[in-house]
Order: sequence, then structure tokens, then C-alpha cells
Amino acid sequence: MVTAIVIPIICFYFYWLTKKEMKEYDRKWMEAGNVPKEAFVTGIIKSITEERQRFYYHRHLFIQTLHLQTSTKMITAQKTTPITKNMEKNSFHSGENIHIYGTWKGNIFNFSDYEIEPSDRDQN
Repeated sequence: MVTAIVIPIICFYFYWLTKKEMKEYDRKWMEAGNVPKEAFVTGIIKSITEERQRFYYHRHLFIQTLHLQTSTKMITAQKTTPITKNMEKNSFHSGENIHIYGTWKGNIFNFSDYEIEPSDRDQN
């Protein structure tokens, strides 16, 4: 008799706990691409690396890593985007002059917003 009452309560509790945890991870996953604009960097794109990383179970992130040559040194910058059905991939090309806005996290500059300067070739 006790097991007929206790087992469903335990199952419901773990179901509720799992749903709560999934909602929290879904929120963190969607906010992964939002980076505060605390600083900006200007440079020329030297190389681009793109990869897909697993975030949580069936949730993935698309990470674009740019190596920028600024006036003083090489900087590694990362753009993180949650992979959704209507996600649009940003296209970067080597040699483009770019302004990126974001925040530093260790030696990596995380960014979400950017502006690509038009080159002399595009203006002609």
C-alpha cells in the first residue's frame, strides 16, 4: 500500500525536477549568443574556424573563431550562436577589416555584434 503511494510521488518529483532543469538549460542556451558590449576591437581577419559544440543533450552551439590582426597584436575572437531551425550563419572572409563589440573572457574576445568595413574593391 505504501509503495503504491510513494513510488508515483517519487516519479512525479523527478519528472518535475528534470523539466525544471531543462527549462533552465534552454534559457542559458538561448542566452549564449548574447554578449554585453563592454569593449570593441578593430582588425583584419587572418583566419576563420567554425565548429559545432554540444551544449546540453540535443542543444548545440555554432562557434566561429576569428584570428584578427590588430595594429599591435593577434587576437582570438569568438562568436557563439545557438543552433535553431531558423539560425542564419554569419559569413566572414579572410582579409576583411572588421569592428567587433563584446567582452573579454581570459585571452579570448567574445562578441555578438560586428561591422565589416567596406574595402576599396567594393566601392569601385
